[in-house]
Amino acid sequence: MARVHNFSAGPAALPTSVLAEIADEMMDYRGCGMSVLEMSHRSSMYQQIIDDVEATLRRLLSIPDNYRVLFLQGGATLQFAGIPMNLMRRGRAGYIVTGNFANKAYKEAAKYGEAVLLASSKDTNFDRIPTMADVNARIAAEAASNGLDYVYICQNNTIFGTMYHELPNCGDVPLVADVSSCFLSQPLDVERYGLIYAGAQKN
Repeated sequence: MARVHNFSAGPAALPTSVLAEIADEMMDYRGCGMSVLEMSHRSSMYQQIIDDVEATLRRLLSIPDNYRVLFLQGGATLQFAGIPMNLMRRGRAGYIVTGNFANKAYKEAAKYGEAVLLASSKDTNFDRIPTMADVNARIAAEAASNGLDYVYICQNNTIFGTMYHELPNCGDVPLVADVSSCFLSQPLDVERYGLIYAGAQKN
């Protein structure tokens, strides 16, 4: 069979050894008599899987002990609402809109409070990340005047091909980042963020 390699921004090619292991375990995961798809999420076997995944993520990303790792349903898009519903405590958050998904998150956040547009490259069809000095000045001014619960970015914009190479300076305001399309592709200084999230199927 001819193998096709998908190099798109979403799901991509996997090593054949990984696919072979998945196929082998589809009927019987490690001798438990069923596949992962069939077992209870409360079972000890499934708990071992989750514990191993979390330990691996903590090792690969050097996630400090004071950060929680959550495995949630709904994909990354669910967090467009989940983040303001949980973090917009005073009802005001800043958004830097640099692409399709940041724009969707910004529009969704406006349903739950004041979504402050800190910067955007929409006027030039998202061809760049806004100048960080201007972004930092705006964050400082908004935080000092009416306060911000968090600052939101989409760190890598696959549709438009732009990526942050410098993070905004948010001071005491937590930085929230959608890292779906760059997750585990480079080191992340986790302590620079209040929250990072990624859709597991993306990268």
